[in-house]
Amino acid sequence: MSDKNAPYHAHIYYGAETRAQAETLRHRLSQLMVSGEMPQLLFIGQLKDYKAGPHPIPQFEFHYLKEALPAVLRLIEDSGLTALVHPLTDDDLADHTSLAHWIGSPIELDLTTLDPPGKNQGVARFGKADF
Repeated sequence: MSDKNAPYHAHIYYGAETRAQAETLRHRLSQLMVSGEMPQLLFIGQLKDYKAGPHPIPQFEFHYLKEALPAVLRLIEDSGLTALVHPLTDDDLADHTSLAHWIGSPIELDLTTLDPPGKNQGVARFGKADF
């Protein structure tokens, strides 16, 4: 997908020992979005200290347009946190597996919670809400 306006998600994982790092990254992303410095950021979710959807450990998600992908990758890599970055298509399973990019060590996801191919409830939430 080469469209610079294609929808993307990033899921930032953390544990008790890295929660402060996650809060710092979330705050930085919020600053970039609110200031207009990175207008491709559309939504920053709350830190979820519990399992949510296919994500078995605490995480927060944020939504952005593909045009921001290089900057997003740098921010995540600089944070030192583990993340799952993926496009948002009509294939939820592929989004979280074959189309996904991991930063850090991959985490085993609960794929049973994902929508079947051809349906992706995340599309309706894009830029509006997280789990």
